[in-house]
Amino acid sequence: MAAEVGAVTSALLRIVRDGTDDHMLARRICQACVDGLDVDGAAISLLTASTSRETLWATDRTAELLEDLQFTLNEGACMEAAVTGRPVLVPDLHDTGETARWPIFAAAVADQTPVCAVFALPLQWGAVNLGVLDMYRAEPGSLSDRQRRDAFAAADTAALMLLGQRTEPDGDSAPRRDGAAGGWLEHSFGHRAEVHQATGMVLVQLGISATDALARLRGYAFVHRRLLLDVARDVVERRLVFTEEMT
Repeated sequence: MAAEVGAVTSALLRIVRDGTDDHMLARRICQACVDGLDVDGAAISLLTASTSRETLWATDRTAELLEDLQFTLNEGACMEAAVTGRPVLVPDLHDTGETARWPIFAAAVADQTPVCAVFALPLQWGAVNLGVLDMYRAEPGSLSDRQRRDAFAAADTAALMLLGQRTEPDGDSAPRRDGAAGGWLEHSFGHRAEVHQATGMVLVQLGISATDALARLRGYAFVHRRLLLDVARDVVERRLVFTEEMT
């Protein structure tokens, strides 16, 4: 029997991305989490553990402040999820046993926010950590088993949606004449042959499907802030060889 699809995951699968930039997509993902889970706010950050980190969206001032505190202090549930690639679920931030590894962050949250629980889920694709979906609630307590399963599935879905948004050829990530942010993942499908050839080479190098090989190329471009076409050319010209250890 197929596993039940949760409310949040179902809401994400219904999102139509026509004309939607990644900030609007992040807003919809965060709002779906607030509507479908027992949380009061949510935020999405990309490349969370790097110096290029970016908060795409926060549902409210408290969610935004949580992101700012973690980025400033370089500790917290969100940062841990970004570094480890594992979910970090803290049902009670006032439990010192739960927060001993980030005492400064826990003290700042207690002093500056009403937050009592945080749930940080990595937006993961294979070995590539795209960012983190960060959620909070003002009352202590865990997510139910059903909500936790839904949240994990929603994070996987959100990762694929955001990765696709940043790498689709006709998305808003196309480079602008002024060189402003947004163009670093664009690729011209006038050069489809190079992307397809690189996909085939990565397929052989890693022993994976063509779909997964293209996703690995996209993930590499995402993390290294490069054009997908340039990454593909490096693979085709054998300047870049994919291995299982690569991120």
